[in-house]
Amino acid sequence: MSVYASMKSIASYVPSRCVPNKFFTSFLETSDEWIVQRTGINTRYFAPSHLKSSDLGVEAAKLAIKRANLSSSDIDIILCASISPDFFGMPSTACIIASKLGMKDIPAFDITAACSGFVYCLSMAKSYIESGAYNNVLVVGAEKISSILDFTDRSTCVLFGDGAGACVIGQGDKVGIKDVHISSNGDFSHLLYTPKSNNMPNNFQSDISILDGIIEEKETENQFLRMKGNEVFKVAVRTISKDAKYMLQKHNILPNELDYFVPHQANLRIIQAIANSLELPDEKIVLTVQKYGNTSAASIPMALDFAYTHGMFKNRDLLLLDAFGAGFTWGSALVYADFAD
Repeated sequence: MSVYASMKSIASYVPSRCVPNKFFTSFLETSDEWIVQRTGINTRYFAPSHLKSSDLGVEAAKLAIKRANLSSSDIDIILCASISPDFFGMPSTACIIASKLGMKDIPAFDITAACSGFVYCLSMAKSYIESGAYNNVLVVGAEKISSILDFTDRSTCVLFGDGAGACVIGQGDKVGIKDVHISSNGDFSHLLYTPKSNNMPNNFQSDISILDGIIEEKETENQFLRMKGNEVFKVAVRTISKDAKYMLQKHNILPNELDYFVPHQANLRIIQAIANSLELPDEKIVLTVQKYGNTSAASIPMALDFAYTHGMFKNRDLLLLDAFGAGFTWGSALVYADFAD
């Protein structure tokens, strides 16, 4: 008997502080109209200083586990995607989430695929379930992007928000995650990157390097997210449109046979350009960028949960997920809404 991977639940969490566009007008040369026109974003949420990405991820994970009618002890492995991990390099945010959930002696690790991280995790979760390696995989996208933003850079700081999304991938008797395609091209890495971790103390001003026995102080490289927006925009639209069409053609699915398109919520203009390329009507597009901004790896699960909690999905609705992120990385997934009522 075949075993199929199925998305058993979806959940999300956002911190309490809602930040409208007018927040930025007090210290940047910008306006609500300027931000909305170029991005479609009205608000985003920022976490307080005492919360980390793992804290946001834990809240989403708890709800995802509950909605799957499981307990923490039923989870066999945790996959976490984040561009704003609790620590630089180690330990993984997934391990911290596991600890905070009281889970011990299970595998837990992070995926570094930027805004495509959730789709990358789905690819791995599908393989784990269908190979019989695990019964229940917890996938978390958790971001405190406010911790890596340069609030003097108008081109980036207005775009992003904090939040987390999570789902449980388990066994099903029908095809649940129909297919996932992921890819990358590192030639574009210079267009979107974070030079260093932003988890050093705020008063840390210099590195000390030892060269040939000489201690030398040098100025630290800027630690905040950097992006060449126009170049990213062009590549993103072209790449995501091509990848979405590839996935549909591979499975002989016409765009009008999709129930919903759930793209990475980076920028309204990017989403509209891709939707136009696929000839998808507005009513089939899940949009949350206006409410949450770009939450990177948390973007797609947060959008899924928004649609779910607002009663948009029916059981077995066919969804096309599509993401694009730094690397560059990208990915598409055809998923049935098995988590819907």
